[in-house]
Amino acid sequence: MITPHNWRKSSYSGAGDGNSCVEIADSPTHISIRDSKVPAGAVLTFPSTAFAPFIGALRDPHSTVTDFARFRG
Repeated sequence: MITPHNWRKSSYSGAGDGNSCVEIADSPTHISIRDSKVPAGAVLTFPSTAFAPFIGALRDPHSTVTDFARFRG
């Protein structure tokens, strides 16, 4: 997949211009996310239909994804 160029701060990053921002870029078929502090770093790309379930898993207090994010800091 070609790296997207339409990066913007995700609404899921919260209010303000804090240091813990996630940027998002979308196309008709995929959604990509990256850490705004490391824009040249890793990019996660999902089929558009998989993004909402991924976000839902992050919100679930019993999610292993949420646990990983807490430990990672």
